[in-house]
Amino acid sequence: MKKLNYMKRIIITLILAVLVVFHSGLAQTKPDNSKIDILLIRGDYKKVIDTCQLILAKDTLNSEIYYKMGLAYQNVISDDKAFECFQKALSISPENNTYKFMIAKSYYNRGKSNLAKPILQNLSAIDSMNWTYSYYLTSIYIQEAKYDESISIYNRFYKQDSLNYSIIDKLGFATLKTGDLFGAIDLFNKSITLNNKNINAIKNVAYCYTLTYRADTAIQLLTNGIEIDPTDIDLYVRRAALNYSLNRNKRALNDYLKILSSGDSTFLYLKRAGIGYTNNLQPKESIPYLLKAYEKDSTDLEVSSFLGRDYSKINDFKKSAYYYRHLIKILNPFVQQTYINYYMLAEVLKSDGLYEQAITNYLLGQKLTSDINTTMIVANIYDEKLKNFPKAIYYYELYLNSMKSVKSNMGSEYIEKVKKRIEFLKTPIPANKQP
Repeated sequence: MKKLNYMKRIIITLILAVLVVFHSGLAQTKPDNSKIDILLIRGDYKKVIDTCQLILAKDTLNSEIYYKMGLAYQNVISDDKAFECFQKALSISPENNTYKFMIAKSYYNRGKSNLAKPILQNLSAIDSMNWTYSYYLTSIYIQEAKYDESISIYNRFYKQDSLNYSIIDKLGFATLKTGDLFGAIDLFNKSITLNNKNINAIKNVAYCYTLTYRADTAIQLLTNGIEIDPTDIDLYVRRAALNYSLNRNKRALNDYLKILSSGDSTFLYLKRAGIGYTNNLQPKESIPYLLKAYEKDSTDLEVSSFLGRDYSKINDFKKSAYYYRHLIKILNPFVQQTYINYYMLAEVLKSDGLYEQAITNYLLGQKLTSDINTTMIVANIYDEKLKNFPKAIYYYELYLNSMKSVKSNMGSEYIEKVKKRIEFLKTPIPANKQP
């Protein structure tokens, strides 16, 4: 009996030893994912990738390792490889929402919102209060101008946390895009009340006030924003544009000079700074800015016009004449094209029997050119179509007088016909032939 018990103990000990060795072997082959997480936190992404590749060489169906390798590739800006890893992880674990989201996010970042949207809609249906899902989904809705859909989602979060000014800002922006300016103003003002240093809300509500013809209120808000953050150049840009539109030249000029001093030499700011100095009766100060603007765009009509004016003010007439000639050269093709369009419109109106309107457009076009043939066309309409003989006579005579000062291909025979027509129209109708 003792011998039997002794043998049992030996067998049990052997079994336990085998189990310990077996489990020890399993522990050695199981990947230590916590170490990979630490490497990710430390930013040692290359080591993460190498470690994951070693594990996957033995365990090709480990979705978590593919996911972590995808995160590492994402951080070394290898988006294609990251996407492949996320796709592989999802193919192994198709119900994993984290992997689904990474695929949707990858599509979104690649500009493939149409592929990202159904995935995000599915995820949001599963977890409607997950802000990360909603953030990307509403961004897509905003891109598609589906503002009501975005508002519906934002309202869900707003009801849960009515003091979250970031949510209120997004709700305000979507409301603004629907055209509800006053609703947007209320939301942005509430956001500012919750956070009086919220520059984003200040800019948006100032924009709304501009659209509702409350420019002074908008300017005051932007001024408050500048006091909060004097380094935000966009605030100066917005305030300058408003003051410029109100012809407050000095105020706009000061802001444009601030913008330019920040290193932004945008054409519009150079041009408006120059115009500001001109309107402030400072032509010498204006010219350097206008010249820089001219270098960037020599076709701008205002720049050449103001340069011509400023050089004239400082008695530099040669340079003034240069810019006026340049301006005329730019305008000339437009003048010719405008004349042609007036003429073509007049022809259409004449064909439609709208003779008075046709004459108006013929004469408007004639102001832009020296073509005297238009005068003859007008005379003919008054004569033949409208039977307005006094005006017909006036334009026939105007045509003959114009012929004296210009070279024309019309022969003397044609001139004689015109004279005879005038004579005929001036001849009184005998009493017995009057109606």
